[in-house]
Amino acid sequence: MTKIIAIDESEIEVAAIRAQGAGGQNVNKVSSAIHLRFDIVASSLAQEVKDRLLALPDKRITLEGVVVIKAQSHRTQDQNKLDAYARLHELVNSVAIPPKPRRATKPTFASKQRRLESKSQRSVTKNLRGKVSD
Repeated sequence: MTKIIAIDESEIEVAAIRAQGAGGQNVNKVSSAIHLRFDIVASSLAQEVKDRLLALPDKRITLEGVVVIKAQSHRTQDQNKLDAYARLHELVNSVAIPPKPRRATKPTFASKQRRLESKSQRSVTKNLRGKVSD
């Protein structure tokens, strides 16, 4: 069950910047990298989704609650823009479904017995390592 959340394009701020790294003259004169900014707090997402997004330990989310994605892996601006949008949708959809709450369970009787048996076996093994008496 995958829930897909739609993001309004007016809430996304996109800027073209020059890419970093190797690429020769083309890198120095063409702004093909994309810098995408998405303000989580000011967005139209549901409050639960906003809370889960802000709670993520993701370095792309600033302390102010803005997702910053830099896409520069492709040669063209359009491909980088599509890549940035895809990464933003992937991030938002990763928290679309709330996590299932953990239900505490008790260990079974058999698992307790196996644990105690392995502990006693380990104890016997260690005791056999002691000094040998004549």
